[in-house]
Amino acid sequence: MSDSKAGDRYKPIGDYALIGDCRSAALVASDGSIDWLMWPRFDSPSIFGALLDVERGGTFRIRPAEKFRSTRHYIPGTVIVETAFVTDTGVCIVRDLMTVLSEEDKRNEMVPEHELLREIEGVEGEVIIDIFCDPRPDYGRKRVNFQQRGALGLACRSNGGELYLRTDLPESIFRAEDGHTAQTRVKIKAGQRSYVSLSFSQEAPAVIPLLGDAARARIERSQAWWEAWSEQCTYDGPYRDAVCRSALTLKLLTYAPSGAIIAAPTTSLPEQIGGDLNWDYRFCWLRDAALTLRALWGVGYEEEADAFLHWLLHATRLSWPELRVVYDLHGRNGIDETELDHLEGYAGSEPVRAGNGARDQYQLDIYGEVADAALQFAQHGGQFDADAVKLLRGIANTICDQWRNPDAGIWEFRDEAKHYTHSKVLCWVALDRLITLRDHHGLDIAADRLIAERGTLRAEIEARGYNERLGSYTRAFNDDVADASILSLPLYGYIDATHLRMRSTLKHIQKELGAGPNGELMYRYLPDDGVPNEGTFGICAFWAVECLALAGEIDAAIRRFEQIVGYSNDVGLLAEEIDADTGTAIGNFPQGFTHIGLINAALAIQEAQNRRDARPPIAGTRRRE
Repeated sequence: MSDSKAGDRYKPIGDYALIGDCRSAALVASDGSIDWLMWPRFDSPSIFGALLDVERGGTFRIRPAEKFRSTRHYIPGTVIVETAFVTDTGVCIVRDLMTVLSEEDKRNEMVPEHELLREIEGVEGEVIIDIFCDPRPDYGRKRVNFQQRGALGLACRSNGGELYLRTDLPESIFRAEDGHTAQTRVKIKAGQRSYVSLSFSQEAPAVIPLLGDAARARIERSQAWWEAWSEQCTYDGPYRDAVCRSALTLKLLTYAPSGAIIAAPTTSLPEQIGGDLNWDYRFCWLRDAALTLRALWGVGYEEEADAFLHWLLHATRLSWPELRVVYDLHGRNGIDETELDHLEGYAGSEPVRAGNGARDQYQLDIYGEVADAALQFAQHGGQFDADAVKLLRGIANTICDQWRNPDAGIWEFRDEAKHYTHSKVLCWVALDRLITLRDHHGLDIAADRLIAERGTLRAEIEARGYNERLGSYTRAFNDDVADASILSLPLYGYIDATHLRMRSTLKHIQKELGAGPNGELMYRYLPDDGVPNEGTFGICAFWAVECLALAGEIDAAIRRFEQIVGYSNDVGLLAEEIDADTGTAIGNFPQGFTHIGLINAALAIQEAQNRRDARPPIAGTRRRE
C-alpha cells in the first residue's frame, strides 16, 4: 500500500512529457528528469525506471543546481520537448528528443540505432547546471559499470547492448568512484549551446554520434521530419491543436518496423494510488483496432492506418482461427505476466508487472473489432489476399458458433465470465460487417447463416441486454448494472444515437457513472459495493461526447469535449484515467485509447456541425450567420 512518504517522493503522473523514435519511448519530467526509458523496444526492460522506484529505478537529470522555475512545451508540430529553466542568475533551455531521420538521410550517413539527445542552450546570464546519469538496466535489477573511452565518452553494457554517454561541455562528464553513475556540474552562459548524447547499439561496430554542429543538424532534421508528418493531418476543425497532438502521440506509440500501435508506453502506473490494478500496457490490443483505424483515417494518416491494418491481419493469422486479446509488437501472443517484487511501484502502488495475463482471456468483442477494421480497410480501397479472406471466413464461423458463450468482456474482468452486452453487440457488429463485405466488396463468403444469426443475436440483445425499468442497456444480460462501454453502441452503428432507447441509456449512464464538476467525466463501471476502485476512464467520457454529437446535441457535445480536453497536462497529454476529485492523471500514461477517443470525438462534432450547416433552412426562417 502507498503512504504519504512514498507519494511525496514521486512526481505527478501528469508531470511527464513523452518523447520517442517510433521504436521506444521516454518520459521527461518538468524538472528535467528522465524517469522512464526502454531500449531497444517499447516492451524492453527499463534502463531508467525511477517512475516505478525512485531509489532503484534509475534516472537521467539535467537541471539547474540552484532554485528554479520551469515552463515547457512541445515545439509545434513535433515531439521535441523544450523546457525553460529560470533562476536568479539566468535562463537556459533544455531540448529533449530521440533523433529520427528520413530513409534518405539514413542511407547517406551512419547513425546510432537509438539516440536520446539533450541540447542545453544559455539564453540569459548564466546558470549552473547539474547533470546526473544513473542507468539501472533490467528494471533496476542491474547496475552498470561505466568505462572511460577517451573521446568516445563513457560506455557500459545495458539490456543486451552498449550505451555511450557523451558531451561536448568544457567540463566533461566524469565517472563516479563506484563506476555506476556519471555526473558533473557546469556553468552555461548566454549564447552557449552544448549537448549530452546517450546512444544505444546492439550491433557491432556501434555508431557513436558526433556532437556540436552535427548534433544541432540532427535536431533540425528531426524537427523537420516531425513537422512534415504533422502537416499531413487533414483535420481543420476548431480543435486542431488537440487533435494533432493526439495524432502525434499515436505516432509515438507506433512500432514502425511492424506497424503495431501499443496501448501506452508505461507499465504499472496505478488506476488508484496504492491499489493493485497496475498493468503492463506496452502491447497491442485488438479491442482498440476499429476505433484506432477510424481515428487515423479520419485525420488523413492513411499510411499508418494501412500499416496497422496489415499488422492486425498478420497477428490474427498467427493465432487463427481463434483470436487473442493482446499481441506483442510483432503479432506474437507469448506475453507472460510476471511481478517485479524488487520495485516498490509508483508512489508505493504494488505490484509492478511486466507482461500481461490478458493474453489468456476469452473475449468475444475482439472479433467485431477485426471485422469492422476489415470493412474500413475495404472502404478505403484495400484489397484482401487469400489468407485474409480465410481469416474473415474463420471469424464468421467462430462468431456463429460462439456468440452464445459468456466471456470476460471489454474490461477484461478476471473473475467469472458473463454475457456482457457490449460483447454481444460486437458479435453483432462482426456479423453485420462480414455481410456488408460480401454484399458490397465481393468477399467470397456464404451469408445465409450470418444473416440468420445476426437477426437472432439482435433479438437477444434487445430482450435481455435492455432493462425496461431502468430505461437503459446494461452491463450484462438480465441485470441492472450500468456500464460505460454501452456508450459505444451508436459508434458502431448498432443503434442510432437519436433512438429513444439510446437517449434514455445515455441519461441513465450519465446519472450512474458521470463524475467531475459538471458531470463531464465518466467511470467505466462501479464496483458492487458502490465505491470506485479506480479513476474515471478517459475514452468513456469521449464516447459520451460522440453520443451527444450523433444525436444532434452539438452544443452539449462541444461543452463536454472542451471540459475533458481541459484535463490534459501542460503539453496536451492525457492518461488512461482521471481522478474525479483532484482532476489529476492516473493509470498508464499517455494512453493511446484516450487520445483515440479525443480524435474521434472531435471528428464527430465536426461532422455534426457540417450536417447542421448543410441542412436547408425551415421555410419562413433565416439561417443565422
